[in-house]
Amino acid sequence: MNQQNEPKMIIGCDEWCAFPSLDIPAIKARVDSGAKTSSMHAINIVRFTREDEHWVRFDVHPLQKNRKVTVHCEAPLIDQRVIKSSSGDKEKRPVIRVPLSLGGKTWEAEVTLTNRDSMGYRMLLGREAMNGRILIDPEGMCLLGEKAKNTLQSLYATTKV
Repeated sequence: MNQQNEPKMIIGCDEWCAFPSLDIPAIKARVDSGAKTSSMHAINIVRFTREDEHWVRFDVHPLQKNRKVTVHCEAPLIDQRVIKSSSGDKEKRPVIRVPLSLGGKTWEAEVTLTNRDSMGYRMLLGREAMNGRILIDPEGMCLLGEKAKNTLQSLYATTKV
């Protein structure tokens, strides 16, 4: 919920997000108000225990059509949920709660982890993460700013973009 009664951010049908705690400075998200929960592309998902808490380790290819850039991530596992995809398939997915940055604002968001290689975007921004904060302009694309290839190269400097 928008706790400071700030005006809602207007975003387009896709936007660049960041996940600071996962060292992901830029990942393009498809904005989907029909999806309840946000979803991020993840591979090599491994559940483990750290100090009696459930965690998950995974790799992210944050840039579409680019498997050279890989970010290794770890986050506390808060749940596992059966998610029904747009094609009607059901899949049990790990759920994490991490800070999401968008348009200069940062807030906690729940994100499911799944392989999105076959999808058009590495991230899907669902309505739970947008509630109380965001209005969608379906005509707009990257209303909060596009990321040039050289910007992405500097953000992911350890590998060639």
